[in-house]
Amino acid sequence: MNNQKNNQKNNQKIAKIFYEIAELLEIKGVAFKPAAYRKAAKALEGLEIDVSSIYKKAGLLGLKEIPSVGESIAKKIEEYLKRGKIEYHQKLKEETAIRQIITHYFKTKGLNLQELKKSAKKRKIIYSRFTKPAKQLLELAGPVEKAKEAIGRVAEWANSRNLDYAIETVFKKWLELDRLKPKEIVKKPYFQGNPMVWSRTKRKWYVIDPEGRWLEFAGKKEEIEWRIVK
Repeated sequence: MNNQKNNQKNNQKIAKIFYEIAELLEIKGVAFKPAAYRKAAKALEGLEIDVSSIYKKAGLLGLKEIPSVGESIAKKIEEYLKRGKIEYHQKLKEETAIRQIITHYFKTKGLNLQELKKSAKKRKIIYSRFTKPAKQLLELAGPVEKAKEAIGRVAEWANSRNLDYAIETVFKKWLELDRLKPKEIVKKPYFQGNPMVWSRTKRKWYVIDPEGRWLEFAGKKEEIEWRIVK
């Protein structure tokens, strides 16, 4: 069983790259091709043997016999098996670096790529307004992934406090990113809408009624409602 898993490592790695290519093509606005790469990725994931075995036995023709794998994609599989990377994938990452950052920023705002495109088309979002700060963030962060990580950290910190944030917020918080922590979620007990308190001395729960009196809780633990207090 372990040998089978080890023999399929190339399949999983190449499939992951194809999924990324599909996403990058969508960010770039290319039609049809993303679906082709996703189909090829699923086909690779479904193979019971490693693609390297297929390539060793039958070369490029063998790769083209894999469902949903045409000549262009077969050549990319061949390239990965020979070089450990796919140049087309690297090129796409470089070409879409700024757009990846903007897309990720809106993703942290709850807007997926399709919704972002629709909003930009209707001029609800002025896409060009985010290009400059995204470029500046990329120059500051270096790799795209580091820029995304920084946005994610700021988003988590801001969302836990119901604060709005922009890409520019990442610049302002850059030197303290490691210290940014989401606000701790506090849950407090209630019974029938009334707050409760735990008495350590008496080891009992009490319900505080609207008049402020402490009434001993005689119900079951399952009846206690825990509410998030922000």
